[in-house]
Amino acid sequence: MPNRKLIRPSGFPLPNLSNLSDRRERSPSFRFPTRRKQASGDQTNAESFYYLKQMGSRTPMIVRLANGEELFGVIEWYDRNSVKVNRDGAPNLLVMKHAIKYMYKAEERSRSRS
Repeated sequence: MPNRKLIRPSGFPLPNLSNLSDRRERSPSFRFPTRRKQASGDQTNAESFYYLKQMGSRTPMIVRLANGEELFGVIEWYDRNSVKVNRDGAPNLLVMKHAIKYMYKAEERSRSRS
């Protein structure tokens, strides 16, 4: 690999870097980068925990939509705006979260009836 030589046009002096640390100490405007602020306490990650738990155990769920319709199935995945519900004997659905009124485990329905 050939050596590369820095070509500086004449008339441009080299910067004096020896007093750079002195400038940092004297300059009140210089600040070292700070850490990012942590997320506020209003986010508990409870929703993520719930979805991950139900997905991992493949719990049969009932999803009640805002229009009153009920969907029976297993949650395959979710993101910020939607939930994918796998159903037996019916097409799998991608349901937008704003259309969901509430959801619960299918076993809770059988417990409440007995």
